[in-house]
Amino acid sequence: MTLRSVNPANGRVLREYAEHSPGEVERRLNAAVEAFEGWRRSRLEERADVLREAARVLERDLDTHAYLIVEEMGKPLAQAEQEVHKCVKGLRYAAEKGPAVLAPRPLEEGVCVIPEPLGPLLGIMPWNFPYWQAVRFTAPALLAGNVILLKHASNVTGCLLALEEVFSAAASEPLFQALALPSARVGAVIRDERIRGVSLTGSETAGRKVGAEAAGALKPVVLELGGSDPFIVLADAPLEAAAKAAARGRCVNSGESCIAAKRFFVHESLYNDFVEAFAHEMATKRVGDPLQEETEVGPLAREDLREAVERQVEASVEAGAHVVTGGRRLAGPGYYYEPTVLVDVRLDMPVMAEEVFGPVAPVMPFQDEAQAVALANATRYGLGAAIWTTDLDRGRRVARRLAAGMVFVNDIVASDPSRPFGGVKASGFGRELGEEGFRAFVNLKTEVVRPPPGPRSARGRGERLPAVE
Repeated sequence: MTLRSVNPANGRVLREYAEHSPGEVERRLNAAVEAFEGWRRSRLEERADVLREAARVLERDLDTHAYLIVEEMGKPLAQAEQEVHKCVKGLRYAAEKGPAVLAPRPLEEGVCVIPEPLGPLLGIMPWNFPYWQAVRFTAPALLAGNVILLKHASNVTGCLLALEEVFSAAASEPLFQALALPSARVGAVIRDERIRGVSLTGSETAGRKVGAEAAGALKPVVLELGGSDPFIVLADAPLEAAAKAAARGRCVNSGESCIAAKRFFVHESLYNDFVEAFAHEMATKRVGDPLQEETEVGPLAREDLREAVERQVEASVEAGAHVVTGGRRLAGPGYYYEPTVLVDVRLDMPVMAEEVFGPVAPVMPFQDEAQAVALANATRYGLGAAIWTTDLDRGRRVARRLAAGMVFVNDIVASDPSRPFGGVKASGFGRELGEEGFRAFVNLKTEVVRPPPGPRSARGRGERLPAVE
């Protein structure tokens, strides 16, 4: 069987890759076990040096890597360059900050907690941020002393192999190995006793399958799944800034982001003005060739993904929603879909009840703060959320009532190497990044060392003790 990469800007096949045979998978698993034995004994600073070298190699060839991202999944070039820059930043952050987090931690005299690596880990990553999602898992896990096998989405196999080359250039041992496999063969790798932990970024459906496999094999797992992030505009919000941020947050990565703003709730006093301003921002987004620097919204990554967005919009319109702008695929080659704003929506419509992976924005009014919170939490997801207000105390109060792993006040949701990243409910569990990310795949071993007791008395060497009255 072959894995195929297709250019989403024109629908043409880029290249085909042979999937790894069972024998090759076996070879790579054995190589990972062997590499781990030496890597786990290395000093933290030695591991940090490998991450620094990987960052240098990646930065040196940044243009090549950014172009490959654009070619395989359609991200606008400027955003692809930002993604590679973020990977460089993440590797260097892990190298700089990680050793202190992973050093033995004393609790009291003779007692300390020692973070120890688990072994070879399996990463299962999606196509929408093909470099960053791999690096944000890999960097802290490698620094902790684990080694990585990565199964990527089939349509970005070129990105997977390029990442393998980056880490191969940074280290003499196979610390990061690609697994070119279809999804149907992943379960066997999860169950393999040589794999000691699993990290998945992907859909809710994939998370349930991978989580079940990992649980059945008694292996730790981190699941970063889908999101349907609320974007709340309170009555005192700066309307123009909020409308611009809403369009930026909805169209980042052409709308194909777990943490993109996806459901928009606006106080009724601002609703009409916000819809008008928001629709203008969405309608004027530059859609086109992702290789052009001025492009803001590229094609969706695959034709089936565009079809899914179309079905969600059409079903919602049939149920009573109205299109303010957009609502159609663009004519011509490539998998383009217009930035879209919908009104007169209900919570049971697909554009509100499901995760929409494309530049589609449903907008709903609310009457007061309590209703805003209730609407925002009316989803099975809980990844990120954004709140817009000029009253920061009010923003904090609302933020703490939202069921989400991350809440941003007066900004769009974004990941950063220094902050824990993850969600609740059907958005998964566990955390990547931040201090928590360094400890995601370690054994926190408690070590207690006491001095030996003093010399025993003659009586202690065998003489019978008198009975206690």
